[in-house]
Formats: sequence, structure tokens, C-alpha cells
Amino acid sequence: MATDRKPAYQSIWADLRGVTFQQGWMDAGGISTRYLHSGSKDQPALILLHGVGGHAEAYVRNLKAHARHFSTWAIDMIGHGWSDLATTDLEIRHYIDHLLRFMDAAGIEKASLSGESLGGWVAARFAIDHPDRIDRLVLNTAGGSQADPAVMAKIKELSMRAATDPSWEFIRTRLEWLMADKSKVYDDLVATRQAMYSRDGMEEGMRHNMILQEMEVRQRNIIRAEDYARIQAPTLVLWTSDDPTADVGEGRRIASMIPGALFTVMDGCGHWPQFEDTPTFDRIHIDFLLGKPLDGIAQTVA
Repeated sequence: MATDRKPAYQSIWADLRGVTFQQGWMDAGGISTRYLHSGSKDQPALILLHGVGGHAEAYVRNLKAHARHFSTWAIDMIGHGWSDLATTDLEIRHYIDHLLRFMDAAGIEKASLSGESLGGWVAARFAIDHPDRIDRLVLNTAGGSQADPAVMAKIKELSMRAATDPSWEFIRTRLEWLMADKSKVYDDLVATRQAMYSRDGMEEGMRHNMILQEMEVRQRNIIRAEDYARIQAPTLVLWTSDDPTADVGEGRRIASMIPGALFTVMDGCGHWPQFEDTPTFDRIHIDFLLGKPLDGIAQTVA
């Protein structure tokens, strides 16, 4: 009897099997911006935002399921991936400006935003400052709510080391830090990031990306209780049992500051739950974005 077997070799192309998608570069108000897109552009827009040092492949496993319901965009934010590298320090306002430019260039008047880590920080600040441009909001192990010196130092150390010497070992170490299950860091993902980190100018660009890991800069960009209270969009805060940046209590605290926010925890995952446990993430994520009840999965935090 034939049985389904897990392929011995995992790859990005295997993740994209059966997915109709487009990779391209868009002139976002003078910023060359690389994107992955899947789904009909007649559907509601969804923009997926990666973390610091990351890239659109953070969501490569999620395109297929989301494309059934949304015009789904995963972008390389400014200074990251194959988009234009940073030539000046990047604070949150610069990422917001880039996102607005991208939306305008893509003809997206309003979108749901889902971001992990730095992407969640950007998405939350966007929802605060531009409530007219957002439908729903997902904060996935999001940054921006606190300033932990040990975590900041670790992010800077791993990222700069990988950009300075983009060897296979260093790139793998940087990716393994994201995962609870280190086996999920397969060779194809390492090779993808290694190529990006080997770009001319990436070392200097990474220094500009890392500015938010400096305490003074972080403090002036941090999102405070009074800021979270201004979020009007329906919001899901999704955390994990093994996030390396903050424990479950921090995710619950964020949700408690956002009016009506839902909160849920995915077990057995680190900083990339959308990649580590794609079926569970997709089910929760899509149901929330479609406005379906999440009874037994998520709860409102008063």
C-alpha cells in the first residue's frame, strides 16, 4: 500500500509545488522592492512582513493556502533580501514610509497586515499611524514592545557575524536561532539567505538595519501602552511556546493593551511559527483574517 512519505530533502521549490506565484521587483517610490505574490488581485490584499535580517521566504510555505482567499504579497522590506539595501540607519518610520510607497505603487488602498518580529513592529506602528489603510492586523512574535539588552545584543551579534562572514556555518546558526526545531533549517533556506548576505554592500547595510538594537534608538521607537490603545483594526497577537525574544507573558501583555485583541499561543515553535508549523498557523491565521470565530483557539485579553 502506498503511503505519503516526508521527502528526505526539503526545499523552497518543494514548498512552492502547486502554487501559482510571481516573483518581481517594483519601483516603490524610488525603492526597488522585491516581492512574491500569489492569489487574484481582485481578492482582498494581504501583506506579509518578515523580521530583521529576513526576507520574503519567511512566508514561502504560506502562499498556497492564503492565495485562495487573498491577494497575498510577501515583500523584502527596505534594506533586506533583494530589495535596495540601506544607505542610512533604518528606524521604524523608514519601514513605514517604504510600506506606504509599496502599497501605492501596487495600487493597494487598504490591506490586512501580518508581521513577525520586526515586521510585527512595523505592522503595529502602521496600524496606529494609518488606520485608514489597514483592515486586519496580526502580530506574530512581534517586536517593538520592550527593550531587552540581552536579546538585542544577540540579534546584533548573530546578524552582523553572518553579514561580515556569510559562511554556511554562520548563516545556519542565525537561522537556527529562529527555530525551536533546528531540523527545519534545511539547506535550501541556508543557501537562499547566504546568497542575500553575500551581496555587495550587505555588511554596511546590515549595520543600518541593526540600529534598532541600540538602546537609545530603540527607546525612541518603542511602542507604548498609549500607542497600542490607538489600534482600531481587529487584531490577533500570536505567540509561541519557545520564542527566543520574549516569553508568552510578553505576548499576552501586548494583547492586553490593544482594544479587543485576540491572543493565542502555538506550541513547539520558535520565532517563525508560520514556517515551523505551517498547517496550524495557516488555519488560525486565515480564519482570523476572514473574520471567523476562533473559539477554543484564541481568547480576548481584557
